[in-house]
Amino acid sequence: MTYRFTARIACGLDDPDQDDCVMAGVAESDDEEAFSLLFMCDFDEPDTQEVSLGMDTHCLVTPDQGTAYGCVREVELEGDVLRVTLDPSALDALGLTDPVVEALLRAPAADVARLRDVLPRILAYGRPDARPGLIKL
Repeated sequence: MTYRFTARIACGLDDPDQDDCVMAGVAESDDEEAFSLLFMCDFDEPDTQEVSLGMDTHCLVTPDQGTAYGCVREVELEGDVLRVTLDPSALDALGLTDPVVEALLRAPAADVARLRDVLPRILAYGRPDARPGLIKL
């Protein structure tokens, strides 16, 4: 069954002078216990160690620091619903039970616009075989 939540926060961060990595995400609230999806990648191309560890692609982090690399299969923003489809093999690592997550976006429009700008660049990072088959933002 699809996991659905209302995202009152959205972000897109991509300033190498201020941010540690390129990041885009949605969250229910700024409470540490709130559900969130944070998509990340490095500013630089993957190095040899990242390639050998399979960390040469986008990263997704869920609450409680559930983390998986290259796990996003599709992402689509239709109206005010962000739908993310994940590789089922990543669910345990992410602490999720369903490969489809839908966020009803109730964040400020400027923040959603930043998400739309930054997220496709994150998902295009790294090795081609780990990129989503569908990115529609």
